[in-house]
Amino acid sequence: MSTPKKVVVLDYGFGNVRSAERALARVGADVEITRDYDAAMNADGLLVPGVGAFSACMEGLKRARGDWVIGRRLSGGRPVMGICVGMQILFARGIEHGVESEGLDEWPGTVGPLKAPVVPHMGWNTVEAPADSRLFAGVDPDARFYFVHSYAVHDWELQITNPAMRSPSVTWATHGEKFVAAVENNALWATQFHPEKSGDAGAQLLTNWIETL
Repeated sequence: MSTPKKVVVLDYGFGNVRSAERALARVGADVEITRDYDAAMNADGLLVPGVGAFSACMEGLKRARGDWVIGRRLSGGRPVMGICVGMQILFARGIEHGVESEGLDEWPGTVGPLKAPVVPHMGWNTVEAPADSRLFAGVDPDARFYFVHSYAVHDWELQITNPAMRSPSVTWATHGEKFVAAVENNALWATQFHPEKSGDAGAQLLTNWIETL
């Protein structure tokens, strides 16, 4: 019997860490909620949740040294997964109410207001995942995932010019307009929706991530 993978849910004050903990434990991970630097660095996987304002999440992340943890893990090819605003802060910048805030800049791009008849985008929606997606492997193409957000990334700007490098796998969703719903880019994966609140489909996604650790 294989040893369960150790996953740290980064507790920096923003995000429903308990629901993430339960969902990960349900699919077989050994989960710890902490902001301890060594624990976060040494875990097999690091999950970064996030709710609320982009700028506030960034401030909380920096207070907890989460920006250092994420950067150091990724520089060593150690898996990190962001959820909701935990995905948004991985981009270069966020614009809320006309105010621009710096993100982690792991990916180029801007998080901006979602242009749709009804905002926030709250509830279940389908996604368009690439055929080669590892995150969505074994998931029904018509599966729905749970979204709660008013901001999104509308354009994917990272271009891979080295043919030896694997191109990122970008998944899209539509609510009023198309936006980035998930990204798989080497050790860094992220979803705009909440897999921990998305039933069996979300559980399959978390299982797929854990299997890469």
